[in-house]
Amino acid sequence: MANSVWVFAEVKDGKIKKVTFEMLSEGKKMAEKLGVDLSALLLGQNVGSLAEQLGHYGADKVYLAEHEALKDYTTDAYSKVIAELIKANEPSIVLYGATVLGKDLSPRVAARVEAGLATDCTGIGLDDSGKLTATRPMFAGKAYADISFSDSKPNMASIRPNALPVSPPDESKKAEVIKVDVNINPDDIRTTIQEFIKTAGERPDLTEAEIIVSGGRGMKGPENFKMLEELADVLGATVGASRAAVDAGWRNVSDQVGQTGKVVSPNLYIACGISGAIQHLAGMSTSKYIVAINKDTEAPIFQKADYGIVDDLFKVLPVLTEELKKLKAEG
Repeated sequence: MANSVWVFAEVKDGKIKKVTFEMLSEGKKMAEKLGVDLSALLLGQNVGSLAEQLGHYGADKVYLAEHEALKDYTTDAYSKVIAELIKANEPSIVLYGATVLGKDLSPRVAARVEAGLATDCTGIGLDDSGKLTATRPMFAGKAYADISFSDSKPNMASIRPNALPVSPPDESKKAEVIKVDVNINPDDIRTTIQEFIKTAGERPDLTEAEIIVSGGRGMKGPENFKMLEELADVLGATVGASRAAVDAGWRNVSDQVGQTGKVVSPNLYIACGISGAIQHLAGMSTSKYIVAINKDTEAPIFQKADYGIVDDLFKVLPVLTEELKKLKAEG
């Protein structure tokens, strides 16, 4: 008999991350097919008000764990609380976002409960027996693997942000809130948060951005990224960079897209002056639409691009930005 489907609700700066709603939307379909409840795990301090929103996106139950030790994310505290909840309730499936936090948390919980884990998945479903199936890229995105699970429970997976569609919220739907008794001793936590340093700007996080404008070595210098910032402002986009641009000191490492940076799946990815090394493609190849601007006709990025402009980006970008401004003004 299948038990419930669980989704870890990731919270940042007092808001639930979009990948949570993606997982709830897909998790609801699986829960209905299995005939079980869909539950969300909400951890933190003073986060109870967010439970209502989780209900709107499909959660039947919200396990609410509030404690001073959960105010800021630490691997030890979060993995301990979630592992104890899993052992006590025995869900069939547990889903996490493949974010920086989720990539740290999910394997730790899997190890504590001795469960299988498929990471950085771009698709999930159920087989004929009701077990989780998952699809994930391999070999820098050159191939995709279909993952199946053994009979051990729970089946666990982390989902790449922007990989799944979000169903419209139903504000008439409410979730049952189950308050969890949290028992955390100081000895359980081996790390402490000393300081948070936030970068300036209010653009969406790269991993959850719908549109990304990225620059590479072809930008020729940090001052020229202002052109990408202007285009991003018009599109409501986030600015990214290749490793070459980051290594040159032109952009912060937090902006790096690629195998050694952030893996992204936006609806639109505009690559400017990026040749398309395999390490960069590994971080953005699952974008729904890719536009490449490069004067090198042989640049590998054109093999992956849906649309390509072979020309000097310093001529193309100002024209593109102005035309988009006109279209936006016309509505």
